[in-house]
Amino acid sequence: MLIIALFFLSGGIAHFVLTDFFIMAMPDYLGYHKELVLISGVFELLGAIGILVSKTRFLAGCGLIVLIIAVYPANINMALHPEQYPDIPALLLYIRLPLQFLFVWFVWWTITSEKRQSG
Repeated sequence: MLIIALFFLSGGIAHFVLTDFFIMAMPDYLGYHKELVLISGVFELLGAIGILVSKTRFLAGCGLIVLIIAVYPANINMALHPEQYPDIPALLLYIRLPLQFLFVWFVWWTITSEKRQSG
């Protein structure tokens, strides 16, 4: 849980510190780039906090899974346009696409582990 919380906490903060970078990752077909970046940053922060609290863990984890899926088009956009990210090796942009599914599984496994242990 702590790993997930730290990951999303740092990601959420980054949305406010590196807003322009995240805007650049947004697909052109989406509007309101800055607003979507800031909203996703807020939800990352809320999810990071919520996953640490046992009463909100499951809901926060489900929200984080939805968030991972919602930002997937931006990850695809980055992989399709690696020339816009010269500081990031193109291979990493492609490798992270399947890693997103692994991260969805990891969040799900984490938020359901208490239920598996108790029953």
